[in-house]
Order: sequence, then structure tokens, then C-alpha cells
Amino acid sequence: MGPACGEAAAARAERVLVLDVGGRAASLIARRVRQAQVYSQVVPASTPAAELLALQPKGLILAGEAGLEPDSDTVRLDPELLSSGLPLLAIGAGLLAVLRELGGGLEAAGGLDGPQPVRILHGSDLLHGLEPDEPWTVPVMPAGQRIVPPPGLEVIATAGDRPVAFRHRERPLFGLAVHPERLAEPPGESLLRNFLFRVCGLQGRWQMRAYLEEQVAALRARIGGERVILGLSGGVDSTVTAALLHRAVGDQLTCIFVDHGLLREGEVEAVREAFRFLGDRLVVVDAAQRFLARLAGVTDPEEKRRRIGNEFIRVFEEEARKLGPVRFLAQGTIYPDVIESGGPGGKDGPVIKSHHNVGGLPERLAMELVEPLRELFKDEVRELGRELGLPPALIDRHPFPGPGLAVRIVGPVEPQALAIVRRADAIVREELERAGLLQDVWQAFAVLTPIRTVGMRDGQRTYGSLVAVRVVHSVDAMTATWVPLPHEVLARISSRITDEIPEVNRVVYDITSKPPGTIEWE
Repeated sequence: MGPACGEAAAARAERVLVLDVGGRAASLIARRVRQAQVYSQVVPASTPAAELLALQPKGLILAGEAGLEPDSDTVRLDPELLSSGLPLLAIGAGLLAVLRELGGGLEAAGGLDGPQPVRILHGSDLLHGLEPDEPWTVPVMPAGQRIVPPPGLEVIATAGDRPVAFRHRERPLFGLAVHPERLAEPPGESLLRNFLFRVCGLQGRWQMRAYLEEQVAALRARIGGERVILGLSGGVDSTVTAALLHRAVGDQLTCIFVDHGLLREGEVEAVREAFRFLGDRLVVVDAAQRFLARLAGVTDPEEKRRRIGNEFIRVFEEEARKLGPVRFLAQGTIYPDVIESGGPGGKDGPVIKSHHNVGGLPERLAMELVEPLRELFKDEVRELGRELGLPPALIDRHPFPGPGLAVRIVGPVEPQALAIVRRADAIVREELERAGLLQDVWQAFAVLTPIRTVGMRDGQRTYGSLVAVRVVHSVDAMTATWVPLPHEVLARISSRITDEIPEVNRVVYDITSKPPGTIEWE
């Protein structure tokens, strides 16, 4: 085992498990843990203790939205975890689960006027470096109730008259009635880092260079001398997957780019140019008509994703048969895809939307799946791309959904609708590039809505379509904030869309963050 592989093994030895009680807290905290260079995994909180302990974690974080009911089945915790001796930090609904196991609870309390300043009562490793009368303020959770700690659990910080931070007098167990992943630094990051480095005693060894070498070795060991095909979309995830597999198995890789008719303007030509180095190992398949036929009359977004995912697999299987025996099918699946699709099995958590490469896969595949990015968040994928030496033009591209423009049409996917949204999408990106803003935002696109509105063109009444424009900032796609574009940029986008696309007579700007919305509309 080389030095880099040794580093990767050391990084995994510092594994922290984030037990998901519900909501988005667990995935957000897992991302913050990775940012501290500690390897984290999200697992359902209902997982038996024996399975969790078999992973040999160095710490546990039990997290969920504080609004969940404390007697809900989703917050049931294996009592063995509390007596395991492992450091445990319980947050939000995770704290309610711990309180129930230890004999604590909640009592009614009067309302508070907004966020409250936190006062630290007792020093501890969790609160290290934070001043006793730290001026930061937090929303007190759960609203309208006060936590009653059980025997052995000491209050170490309050907000107003509510206990918000706890420590066990005998065990390495801590609780927070605030969400550190949503607080600024300090104290938000400090609370998590203190737990990781002072309570768990970790060193922070999770580095992308070591992960790269570990994955190359793992791919070579698994694939051996077999052939592998990759479903290449031209997006960041599949591009990095292609580069990683090319480094691992070289000429054993063939990339299949499916032109499903749901692509952005110029996408096919851009992919051919970017992957010229593959030569005849880049296969471009014109499958637009068969995909459109499969989507005819479909309006439900989950059904769109399912049909597209199934059709992708059928195309890959057909192309694989033309190439000869192919054992492996590679995909650019990343961790947010898995989490939003309901977890590793597609059923362990709440389904936000079934990504076509997770929830949209058929139950039986003719090939074995290879997903080397499945553990990475989006910004980690970009970092891996840089480690692989990919140019910024490829790894800094805006994300584009695997189902393409099909999920940017709210309603049936028809040729005219595709033409409208494709041109509107191009105008949005062209105007942002003209303004020097395209690379300053995470994602920018247009959505064709089913709404028709009255308008005027050349002095005549029109009854045209409404297009929504969406531009967001994000780091890892788990959360996002809408971008307040300059008014003159919005004006040019609106004017061009309504001038150049006769079917459209109204443009609106989406000012919704994630949550409560998702980045894509479907």
C-alpha cells in the first residue's frame, strides 16, 4: 500500500456517522464535517447499533429538524449507542430522541420574542473558545417548549430562559437545541469543530489527493481486465467520473454520450470537442425520438425521471452489446443524488426527488454499476476534478440535470416546449456571460411553466406562455440562495426572451431559496 493509500485509510479510520432523524439537518451537518476534513456518512437513525458500531466510527452526530414530534417512530434510537462510550452530539430532534431514552422531556413555556442571546454557564470541550457571555443569538427550539433535562445531563448554556446546550456528567454525550450548521462562524463552525477535534480527538485527515489514489486503486481492483462503459452527459459529475476511470483503467473505458433531445443549445458539439482525447472510445448516440416517445403525455416529474432513467439504461445496454462483452456500467452519481432520492437504498429517508440515476434505475440491470463519486458532495467533485488536472472550463460548468430540459418544462415534454425552453435557457446564460456574472453564480436557467397569460404584440392581443428565470448561489447543492441580479441584466433577459420567442409574453424571476424550494423546479 502506497503512502497516499495509507493516508486514505487513516482518513476513513476517523469516520464520523451522522444519524439522520429527519429533515435536512443530517445532510447539512455531514457536509460541514467534511469541510473540517473529517470523513462523514449519513445513515438512518433507526439503524441497529451493531451495524453502526461495526463501521468503527470515532464519533456519532444525531441530527434532525427540531419540529419533529419526540414520540415519532423516526426518532427511535437504539439505547446501546448511548452506552457504547462513543462521543455523541445530539442536535434538534436528535436531542429529543436522547432525552426520551434518558428520561428527560419537554414542558410548555411562554413565547420568546425572536432569537435570544446565548449565555454560557459552564465551560466544556464543546464550548471551548466561546466567551462566557458570547453575544451570538439563536432561535430557541423547540418553539413554545422548554427542555427538561434528565438526571445526569447538565445544562451548560442557555438562551433566554431556555436550556440550549447540555453535557452528560459521566459520558462523552452532548446535546444542542440549536442548529450549528445554520449558524455563522463563530459559533456554528466552532461547535462542530470542537466536537470533532476536542471531544472525539480527531486530526482531520480527509484529503482529496488521498481519496483520488484510493479510488484509482479500488477501481483497478474491482474492474480488473474487464470493460466498462460510462454514461457521459458532459456535466461536471460524469466528466470527473470519465477522467477518474480513464486514469484507473485507460483503454478499457468507453464513454457513451446519449443525445436524448433534452440538451442545451450546442451541447453535443461541446461534448465532442471536450472528449476528443477518447477518440473512437467516445460513442455519440442519437436517441432523441425514442426519449420523446417515452415522455409523450407525461406530466408527473417523478414519472419523467423514472422513464428517462430506464431509457438511459436500455440505450447503454444496447450499445454495450455492440461493443462486445461489457461487465460494468459507470455513472456520475454523487452524494446529494443519493440523499435526495431517499438514501442508499432509495427507501431509507424522505424522497425529495428521485434522481434519474438513483430512483429512476430499473430493478434489474444487465451490468454491474460503478459509481466512484457516490460518496462526494458537488464541491468535492470539483476538487477531485482539479486533482485530476481537468481544466476549469470543464469542472466549473454550471450543473445540468441528467433528465435535461425535461424537468425544466412543467408539464408534458413536447417539441415546441423544448424549443422554447432551450432558447430561453441559452438567452439567460448568454446575458449573464455578457455581464461577466456567469461564473459568479452556481446555476442559471429558464423554466417553461404551464401558465398562459394575456399580453400584447404589435398592437394585438396575445395569450402566451410564461417563462421563469432561476439563478442561485450554492456550494454543494444541498442548500442554495437566489441571486439578486442587477435590474439591467434582468431587463435584457426579459426583453430578449419575449422578443426572440414569439410564444412567450411574460417573464418572471424566481426568488426562492433551497429550502423551501429545490434548485430545479421538478
